Amino acid sequence: MLDEALVASTISRALETGGEFAEVFVEDKRSSSAVLDDGKIEELTSGRDRGAGIRVVVGDTTGFAHTADLSAKGLGEAADAAAAAAKGGGGGTRTVSLTRQDAPNPNNVAVYPADVPKGTKVELLQQADAAAREVNEAISQVSARYGDSRRQIMVANSDGLLASDDQVKTLFSVGCIAVGDTGMQTGRETVGHTIGFELFDAHDVSEIARTAANRAVTKLDAIAAPSGTMPVVVGPGGGGVLFHEACGHGLEADLVAKSASVFAGRKGEQVATDLITLIDDGTMSTEWGAFSIDDEGRPAQSNTLIENGILTDYMWDHLRARKEGRPSSGNGRRQSYQHLPMVRMTNTYIANGPDSPDDIVAATEKGVYVAQLGGGQVNTTTGDFVFGMLEAYLIEDGKITTPLREGNLIGNGPEVLTRIDMLGNDFAMGSPGTCGKDGQGVPVGDGTPTLRVTALTVGGTAA
Repeated sequence: MLDEALVASTISRALETGGEFAEVFVEDKRSSSAVLDDGKIEELTSGRDRGAGIRVVVGDTTGFAHTADLSAKGLGEAADAAAAAAKGGGGGTRTVSLTRQDAPNPNNVAVYPADVPKGTKVELLQQADAAAREVNEAISQVSARYGDSRRQIMVANSDGLLASDDQVKTLFSVGCIAVGDTGMQTGRETVGHTIGFELFDAHDVSEIARTAANRAVTKLDAIAAPSGTMPVVVGPGGGGVLFHEACGHGLEADLVAKSASVFAGRKGEQVATDLITLIDDGTMSTEWGAFSIDDEGRPAQSNTLIENGILTDYMWDHLRARKEGRPSSGNGRRQSYQHLPMVRMTNTYIANGPDSPDDIVAATEKGVYVAQLGGGQVNTTTGDFVFGMLEAYLIEDGKITTPLREGNLIGNGPEVLTRIDMLGNDFAMGSPGTCGKDGQGVPVGDGTPTLRVTALTVGGTAA
């Protein structure tokens, strides 16, 4: 992406005023998208964003500057600005010798989306629209979105590291509205992976559309969700976002260091039932949060955070790990070259347990089955959360019965971990997501097998 000699000289310049550590992050990202709404193509866009971010560290102070000018002059000025912001002193010259470090690629791209004609992508949207409308005459509106991106990065620093990655992602999403006696109901299905256009060899857009349409139509017969504390069974993949938000963020080392996490100082303690093993894994082939290196140049890792209920470790970026005298866990991530890296999750999931999903439902006399959770709010300091239920059903006499309309799950992440008494053997990843933190968004994945929480508050509207 850039001449290695230019990158090395930029790092040396950033260190001239006494910096202890310097890093150059270069990014070239191309993306395209197409949106169909109500039978018409409403949006067909493409873009490119290219630039570099330079970080200089002196003691506990970090200076950062970014530029879209990748010439020697532009990089040099950004290096000077970052060094000045770090308030370095001492002068002198430090020569940096870079050594390229390779990391295994979690997947290989067969068909780069940029090589596929726009017309082919539009045809997928039209195919999805037709398939959704054929499901039921109650489907009144269909929206479909196609998106792809190719993000090439290079990371070099004053420790001599030089690494690069080429990340390709492809996504397809369908949303449907059904209208009936109970009003309007919605359904959505999204498929996305860190692969190329071969995504559509494995996933039929008509089937994606039918899934979204059926969810909307099913909810036309739904009743109001109950209210109160009761057993809740969460289906495979559907509850991953709950553990991502309510537990995962609390295991990020920056929040732990600020005592903004309920898990601070609890390493080695039992924080969940012994059924629970929670893993964050950036190496998961083709998943939405997969990569070869993180945004600090560290190889992606599989990190066990909770093992058989015991808190074993946190997630770490380079600077916080360096301060603690330990290696990074490969969790330093940033939204773009215009942002500083911070500790972020990749693909976070609960591993399989011993139980059959059918047995879990059969063992639940009365409760709620949640097939898909929506967005929510979490307080990482306390672990308290509220999540919407996008697709949920009553459990009566050990059977999944009536669909439910509106409702929330209300609880506390650490408490939920201690109330999981059955864990299925049917692990699945959920839909691809974008995780927001301190104004930055990065792609992430999450997943679970079927599981049962013995007591969780359901906030519905039924009397």
